[in-house]
Amino acid sequence: MLRKEINDLLTQTDAGTPMGEMYRQYWIPALLAEELPENDCPPVRVKLLGERLIAFRDTDGKYGLIDEFCPHRGASLWFGRNEEHGLRCPYHGWKFDVTGQCIEVPSEPTESGFCEKIKLAGYPLVKIGDVLWTYMGAAEQQPPLPEWEFATVPAEQSFTSKRLQECNWLQAMEGGIDSSHVSWLHSGDLQRDPLFKGAAGNKYNQQDKMPVFEVTESDGGLYIGARRNAEDGKYYWRITPWVMPSFTMVPPRGDHPMHGHFWIPIDDHNCWAWSYDYHPVRALTGEERQAMQDGKGVHVKYVPGTYRPAANKDNDYLMDREAQRRGETFSGITGIGMQDASIQESMGPIVDRTKENLVSTDNGIIMARNRLRKAAMELKDKGVRPPGVDPVHQKVRSAAVILPPDKAYKDACKEDLMARPGVRQSSV
Repeated sequence: MLRKEINDLLTQTDAGTPMGEMYRQYWIPALLAEELPENDCPPVRVKLLGERLIAFRDTDGKYGLIDEFCPHRGASLWFGRNEEHGLRCPYHGWKFDVTGQCIEVPSEPTESGFCEKIKLAGYPLVKIGDVLWTYMGAAEQQPPLPEWEFATVPAEQSFTSKRLQECNWLQAMEGGIDSSHVSWLHSGDLQRDPLFKGAAGNKYNQQDKMPVFEVTESDGGLYIGARRNAEDGKYYWRITPWVMPSFTMVPPRGDHPMHGHFWIPIDDHNCWAWSYDYHPVRALTGEERQAMQDGKGVHVKYVPGTYRPAANKDNDYLMDREAQRRGETFSGITGIGMQDASIQESMGPIVDRTKENLVSTDNGIIMARNRLRKAAMELKDKGVRPPGVDPVHQKVRSAAVILPPDKAYKDACKEDLMARPGVRQSSV
């Protein structure tokens, strides 16, 4: 179990909290590029790390992420007119550029210089891949731009989605580094989902439901190795990299695209679950991309016009007890993404970790919590930048391999766990 004060430290991410300040050291995904599809398009509401913001794209194609509320009388700039290089508040016409600088106050003479004194909080917004990334920390400490492999391969090799998840980011992330649940919660989908089925490694997940975990530290976080029995006395290893604070990559299956997640706090009770698929050496096929758009694999179907899953807590995730009884799905929930989300949301907005009883398969979760707590406190007390900020830490891959019993994965798989342009993933 976890003491309440540590649970509070890890789950609270508003500005001024240790974890909130740590999150603000990273470039984090803020929007899909499709949300701001063209110059002068309508602005979009964004809430991240407890802050209510507005994103917009100006006449020159520059992206901005600024405080949602006009500093005049507090009106939401979501109602604003995006025109002529700025966002104009409809209430009294105050206008702001993509940095948050006020550039026009119609009621005041230009020579007064009044608008030059008015500036909203603003954060950089940069397109890399099909994601718009932001950095919400101190400008003088802005790190280099992110270099995740899924975001830097050619566009035809990658697909990214996001979904609203109605629980704290930490319990969602902990589900992402827990390989032991795959043999249970996702057991039916390993054989049916078009982005999973047919891989030789699937049988080992189903045959051996007692994986042995070996967790090792990496420069940016952890490598979480789950070992299952294979033929001829060998072991099937699935190795999941976790890069701080919340990046994970699911070990691959056959020649299917590789996939993984970010969990980004909206506030302490909600997060964005970002999901990506990519293949390092080939374009996604039309069938694969269509399956992703249809909510297969780690992706989900939406309530039309939103990024909220169509299966959600208000409709009990469209649970089918008959399908559960027949063994079509172990939980009665359709889709790998929603199987995860339904369980994680069922814990409540913030799970009470003082009541949990952890076992050996939870070693990755235990070590991740320790690294997060240590990094947050070292930043707070000593100003030490946390792991994962440096793009070097981001150049990782997951791997699925067969090894003889005398080979340790941390030694045998060093190159398999490195992102290497033009090199195929290590998969079974």
